[in-house]
Amino acid sequence: MRRFSADYLSDTRRGMWTDSREALADLALTECDRLLDVGCGTGELTRVLREESDGDVIGLDADADLLASVPGPAVRGDATRLPFADDSFDLVVCQALLINLPDPVAAVREFARLARDRVAAVEPNNGAVTVESTVDSEPGLARRARGRFLDGVDTDVELGAGAADAFEAADLDVVSTRRYDQELTVEPPYGEQAVRDARRKATGEGLATDRGTILEGDTTPEEYDALREQWREMGRAVVRQMQTDDYERRETVPFFVTVGRV
Repeated sequence: MRRFSADYLSDTRRGMWTDSREALADLALTECDRLLDVGCGTGELTRVLREESDGDVIGLDADADLLASVPGPAVRGDATRLPFADDSFDLVVCQALLINLPDPVAAVREFARLARDRVAAVEPNNGAVTVESTVDSEPGLARRARGRFLDGVDTDVELGAGAADAFEAADLDVVSTRRYDQELTVEPPYGEQAVRDARRKATGEGLATDRGTILEGDTTPEEYDALREQWREMGRAVVRQMQTDDYERRETVPFFVTVGRV
């Protein structure tokens, strides 16, 4: 399973569920007395579950360092070998977990073992992410870089609405799949994170971090070097626009909330 830092999770999940939680309606949160958030990371979804339900919500993750950021009850454990008895929860849910597992169906089966009523997954289609930017070259470069990165990942990071197939393979009745678009925006006045991100683009640091994964795909070292140089040039344009408060960016990540009944 792929591992992520607390900074990465807090950045990529920034703003989720701030504006609307309608896509979570079929989780029937108000009817749940006991809920489990599997692969909770730093607890973004855990907090939402606690706000939307009156039940006891437990977060679970394999990474002890991430769990240190989760308030309230939290347990360390493996998504495919959950340390609870059968029928322990009304709802077992995960967010952006199945896309990082080599066998998502095995995890969903384990969720179903624990669930008395429902299982849910909030999964993105990372291949359908879109970027709009005042720097003309950024959308195309972002699309190319993402495509080369995803080509080197060995799990189904485009799972999205296809989580319903994993649910059916685990003998769950699919109740619904709802789409929820997470929008990450950058506009003046710029926060510290936006400034750091711009500097990382200008130096190519962010792309350098992903070099190993990119080269696991069909990208050659020469193609990577050319892409990184174009990325740095784009980053310098971003910095220049930020200096005059002209830079704006919107990234849209499509998530799909799939709910199944045991």
